[in-house]
Amino acid sequence: MNARPLVFMWENFGPMHIDRCVAVAKRFGATRKVIGLELGGRSDTYDWEQTSVPGFVKHTLFPGSTVADVSGVKLFWALLRASIAIGPADFFFCRYEKLGTFVTSVVLRLLGRSVFTMNDSKFDDKPRGVWRELLKSLYFLPYGGALVAGRRAGAYLEFLGFPSRKIAFGYDAISVERIREQAGPRAAPEPDDFPSRHFSVVARMVPKKNLFAVLEAFTHYTRLTSAPRALHFCGTGPLEPDLKRRVEELGLADLVVFHGSVDSSTVSRILSRTLALLLLSTEEQFGLVIPEALCMGVPVIASNNCGACDELVRSGVNGFVVEPDNPRGTAYFMNLLGSDLRLWNEMAVAAAGQASLADAARFAEACETLTAR
Repeated sequence: MNARPLVFMWENFGPMHIDRCVAVAKRFGATRKVIGLELGGRSDTYDWEQTSVPGFVKHTLFPGSTVADVSGVKLFWALLRASIAIGPADFFFCRYEKLGTFVTSVVLRLLGRSVFTMNDSKFDDKPRGVWRELLKSLYFLPYGGALVAGRRAGAYLEFLGFPSRKIAFGYDAISVERIREQAGPRAAPEPDDFPSRHFSVVARMVPKKNLFAVLEAFTHYTRLTSAPRALHFCGTGPLEPDLKRRVEELGLADLVVFHGSVDSSTVSRILSRTLALLLLSTEEQFGLVIPEALCMGVPVIASNNCGACDELVRSGVNGFVVEPDNPRGTAYFMNLLGSDLRLWNEMAVAAAGQASLADAARFAEACETLTAR
């Protein structure tokens, strides 16, 4: 039986990374040790709360720093030393495109270690060039398998020459139990509070999240109904002042709420009072807030660029999939959900039922499948 430790490397551990490590530890019990390698103790992108969770061991290479604060050479040497010091193990690395990750993976393979990549990139994320993609394919040579988020992520790796038999699904997973516990007693959809529910956006305020299109869709929606619901924004970023200014220009200040930066527990509670989640990104590798919404029984209106739509969103069943440049279509679906209790309730039940497909237990199952091959 394989008794080697399982090692997972991410730049910084947020709640979802902890979910995955805990799920792996639970699946393997005492037979295999689970180790987390965190490059920096802080994220330069997310305001994740730092928690200590029993079940696995986490080593932080640069506790007081973000990855951006540390030179690439320092990160490489620290990662290489830490990986070699662990000894024989199955290593799962993110950020395959980083030179330090690539060289560490090559050295580990030469030492007889098993190394796997974790990836959620899709071909349609951005324009692709032949030579860049050819170089990228070389970066996957050290890996004996890949853990990916969904169908398009898997197809992209196959395009880059990765054998399909070495690909497993379930990378972008969360703990359904944790999300529902954070929401408290409102974790299940409640038709009785249908009239008071609002629309929610949970996203960083950056261009690719397409938030001005969300405001345009919301403006169209308010013209379709005599009693429009509110729109809540969770998140912050460089576009926040411009978004607030645009809300004032549109005369929507009484209907739009900006919560700013909020922690995972607060997001769960806000989602538990939400009619539908809006995610109209022009670029979205996956969209982890989609399974969070499904955990709460919240239907999703998402752009077809979101990787999570591949498996988690069924248009007309637990939400609607739209084009990111189609605010009028988005408004139509918003009004449809907001005016039809029976439809919303059916979709809410379907949404809650679909959440298990993104549970961290699936991540653990995929790890077992890859390491057993």
